[in-house]
Amino acid sequence: MSVTIDAQPTKWATASNRVRRLANDRRGLATRDNYSSVVARRSARRLKPGATIKQGGFSMKFLKAAVAAGLVVAAFTGTSLAQNKPSELKIGITTFLSGPASVFGVPAKAAAEMIAEDLNKKGGIGGVPVKLSFIDEGAGGEALVSNYRRVVQDEKVDATFASISSGSCTQLVPVAEDLKVMNFMWDCGAASILETKKYRYNFRTQANGTPEMLAVLLYLLKTKPDFKTIAVVNQDYAWGRESWEIFSTALKAMKPDVQVVAELFPKFGAPDYSTEVSRLLALRPDVVLTTSWGGDLDTLVRQAGQRGLLQQSTFVLGIGESSIQRLGKDLPEGLIVGARGDHWFLHPEKKNDAAFKAFNEAFKAKTGAWPIYPVYHMAQAFKALQTAYDKAIKSNGGNWPTREQVVDATAGIEFATGFGRPITLRPEDNQGLEAQLVGVTKSVPGYDFKLLDNMMIFDPKMITNPAGVRSVEWLKTLKPDFVKMDVPTFKAQ
Repeated sequence: MSVTIDAQPTKWATASNRVRRLANDRRGLATRDNYSSVVARRSARRLKPGATIKQGGFSMKFLKAAVAAGLVVAAFTGTSLAQNKPSELKIGITTFLSGPASVFGVPAKAAAEMIAEDLNKKGGIGGVPVKLSFIDEGAGGEALVSNYRRVVQDEKVDATFASISSGSCTQLVPVAEDLKVMNFMWDCGAASILETKKYRYNFRTQANGTPEMLAVLLYLLKTKPDFKTIAVVNQDYAWGRESWEIFSTALKAMKPDVQVVAELFPKFGAPDYSTEVSRLLALRPDVVLTTSWGGDLDTLVRQAGQRGLLQQSTFVLGIGESSIQRLGKDLPEGLIVGARGDHWFLHPEKKNDAAFKAFNEAFKAKTGAWPIYPVYHMAQAFKALQTAYDKAIKSNGGNWPTREQVVDATAGIEFATGFGRPITLRPEDNQGLEAQLVGVTKSVPGYDFKLLDNMMIFDPKMITNPAGVRSVEWLKTLKPDFVKMDVPTFKAQ
């Protein structure tokens, strides 16, 4: 008995079914209902008219043609077919593991390890355990980019969290886009990164510098409205320059009579600030702002305190929450401190929550210190990733999603870590909307470092520039009565 291959499906159904089984056996490919028809039609085009196939076996020529056709079909339909669930979900994380900023980056690494361990005990993300790889931002720009490419291309990570420094983000965001790997800017604050270009693979899982600086300025204007002069001491790189531009632009719009008496930008990682402190002592500004962070901020505050500058002027530590415990008794009362989000281990709305307390205590047991804001920012990145995968899996009928499906699912997600107010990733520009907590330092019995008192928590929708509008341009439109917004206030205890 023979089967003639022609344009009539009824005459080649038997042959095509056998081809389909052989193709699947060879490569383990998933098939659709019409797979057999496509394979047979494409295979038939490779045979001469009237060709026949014996039921007992196929010619090698026909088999090769059929299998080739099947592989072509699989290539075209692969993105829409269910993916096999991987054995692990690989995440590459950049953080400072060396240098003065490691006081900030090492706690973040400890948090990532804690969170990953807890996730894996609960089954991982979508039933897949996570595996972490760390890259040291302290190695410098060229090494950072090289190591990032290696982790993405050689270790084939599924997602990256990069980075802490705005300088690092500026370097790595376009690399992630080029490599088509989903990247969460988990801590860097330079607003311009997402304002100048729309990215597909890059998302910021916390706020940028605009709401961070605007919240600090609003707190200053609400609590000390009569100041006449101000000076700034910021690290000389993207974040230091841009954060001052944001702050000073908003200040000019809301309180135009204030005089800027000094703009000082010491080198990132500077070990000595005697020149800056001497100049500020001589100028005697009412307010001194610094948005420095990590070891740089610790050094500046200690040297300024030793010479009386902290008592002479009102000091504003724009993102100083992470230094409070390390500075201990060197940090006096009355300094205004921003938390880069609503991050504080005694968060006034969460401090009595059992899960929040348990996480904080576990972190302290692991590291010897209470969590600081990079710890909570790391938690936000993990929660954003988990939320995106859960959404993509659900949209994919419960099947494991492709990378592109996860990217599609990430835009617009809202998630809550339980450590602060919920965060939304704005779909128009992938920017995170995050509440902002600002307070003033106060001595409290039972603690060998200052706590935050008279805390205000600002709604991100009110202090974040609209999508598609550059921060500086939006800030120029603010009016003096903007400061009158209603903001809840909380005591230290």
